[in-house]
Amino acid sequence: MKNYFKGRHFQKDIILVAVGYYFRFALSYRDIVEILRDRGIAVHHTTVMRWVHYYGPLFKILWYKQRCSHNQSWRVDETYIKIKGQWCYFYRAIDSHGLTLDFELRKHRDYQSAYHFLKRLLRTYGRPNCLVTDQYGATLKAIKQVIKDGLLTKEKHQCSKYRNNLIEQDHRLIKRVLVKSASFQTLLTAAKTLSGIEIMHQLHKTSQREPNFFGFSSLQSLNELIAG
Repeated sequence: MKNYFKGRHFQKDIILVAVGYYFRFALSYRDIVEILRDRGIAVHHTTVMRWVHYYGPLFKILWYKQRCSHNQSWRVDETYIKIKGQWCYFYRAIDSHGLTLDFELRKHRDYQSAYHFLKRLLRTYGRPNCLVTDQYGATLKAIKQVIKDGLLTKEKHQCSKYRNNLIEQDHRLIKRVLVKSASFQTLLTAAKTLSGIEIMHQLHKTSQREPNFFGFSSLQSLNELIAG
């Protein structure tokens, strides 16, 4: 197993607790520093920030390698994320059990963004039995294109605001964690942070399907992800 913590000045579990808490809860970098200090560990908030930016994308890569099969009823939607005063768009896809399929941060909410995301999703998982989206024009145009590409059939696509409530609710759980996060200054740092938040959210959702007597542990889940 590759050592992703080689050369770090802090032990693996300290780093995983710090980033795990940041990705799981609505905490700032300074909140994490305070939590660690109460446990006898002195670390600067910029160090926590560097951990977040490094391990967020790493967790995404590891999760991609370990993704398991999902059911064939999907929900696709995007939500708003503010970056340096400008709205950007976080495209997300989940199945009907609420488990994450894929996600991607884009600068614009347009045809190209929707098409790129849908094409990658369908090439990764194949054709679903049902794909539910909203009625936004750019998304519908992208759907028509992936149908033309042979990645989806017309009868498998549905526009339903009611059936898309599942992913709308799931967006809120992601954005709740961002309440006390430092404001994003670039698309890159936002994407790195959102990767970690999304993966932690997915690990928590997966754990709820097989309840543990002691509840969810971000440290244990991240250790399993890294070891997997």
